[in-house]
Amino acid sequence: MKLTVIGLGQCGCRIADQFARLNLKARSERKAVIAPHVLAVNTDQADLTGLKFIKNDYMHRILIGLRQTLGHGVGKINELGAKLAKEDGDKVMDAIRAEPRFYETHAFMIVAGAAGGTGSGGIPVIAKMIKERYLNKPILALVVLPFEHEQTTEARSVYNTATCLKSIYDVVDAVFLADNQRYVRKDMSLMNNMDKINRQIAEPFYDLLCAGEVTKGKFVGSRTVDAGDMLASLEGWTTVGIGRTVLPGMRFPWEINKKKFRDKALESFRGTRAMDATVHELSIDCDPKDAGKALYIIAGPGREMNMDMVKNVSTYIRELSPNATIRGGDFPGEKHFIDVAVIFSQLSFVPRIRDFYEQATVYAAEYEGQLMETKQRIEEMSDVAKDLPNLLGE
Repeated sequence: MKLTVIGLGQCGCRIADQFARLNLKARSERKAVIAPHVLAVNTDQADLTGLKFIKNDYMHRILIGLRQTLGHGVGKINELGAKLAKEDGDKVMDAIRAEPRFYETHAFMIVAGAAGGTGSGGIPVIAKMIKERYLNKPILALVVLPFEHEQTTEARSVYNTATCLKSIYDVVDAVFLADNQRYVRKDMSLMNNMDKINRQIAEPFYDLLCAGEVTKGKFVGSRTVDAGDMLASLEGWTTVGIGRTVLPGMRFPWEINKKKFRDKALESFRGTRAMDATVHELSIDCDPKDAGKALYIIAGPGREMNMDMVKNVSTYIRELSPNATIRGGDFPGEKHFIDVAVIFSQLSFVPRIRDFYEQATVYAAEYEGQLMETKQRIEEMSDVAKDLPNLLGE
């Protein structure tokens, strides 16, 4: 599956940069193209400058709102981010049309952080523009939720997140949710932590996108997961995850039939162990029983995957999501690992989203009251000084 990826705001642009990295990796390792067109859109010039893999020209790194922000962002005011996206959205549309390989892509992936200003406000606006112009291409959103400390200490982040989620849900075909807090490593520096989180958010898509785009026969599985499977499995709130089992020293082909029975049993169990890791590494905390659709792909050396492994993983997912429509397949693309990537979509309940909606409703009411009180106190101070002379002579 090929994607046109558009990153909005600081968070969205950096994750889009990781999709550009994965595309280079796919071309090098698997001779596949998975993201031929990656754009970064921001109101902050410095953030655009810091990207590593997206092409360094004005048609791929797009600065919007320059007249109002002077290239220094919107300060977490997502209403302003939405306004600037409406005014300069034509720049994004022009950049999409200018890419010769755009029409090869199967869908749009628009990425943004929900707590900021540019991404939070801009993602529903840009998604709506694209939907009105490109009726035949599905639109997917990848929305990153704020850290726990942001949720507890920054009321504006909660409000931005809630309004962003509400606005984007009705516009796109599916919303991938990624919770920053689930990827935090306490012992890492801030810069390394953020880079690691961005990589982990993008990484689960790698095998899923590569499986249907490889051009060499050795990478084609017995049951290929392609763009049709993915798009049919995506709807509404969605989570994705990947788990890995490291293989022991690889065997030569003539040694395959000499495995001991314990080794054979362990081989079939590797898929289940990777699936265990996948469930713990889902991008958002949810109950898979609430999913209406599920998709999985098992990636590993072809001679290390067998029918027992596929059956075990499929049964595992059926137990987790008894009401879901399940699609899946294998992909002989990895050399030293068994990876299981899983998507749970059409989620009927996500606790974190409900928390944001409830907190934002309280914040909006309190903010309105505080605003009225502040205006009243300012007017009272002005009344105290009304008899003093005005040096301007007015």
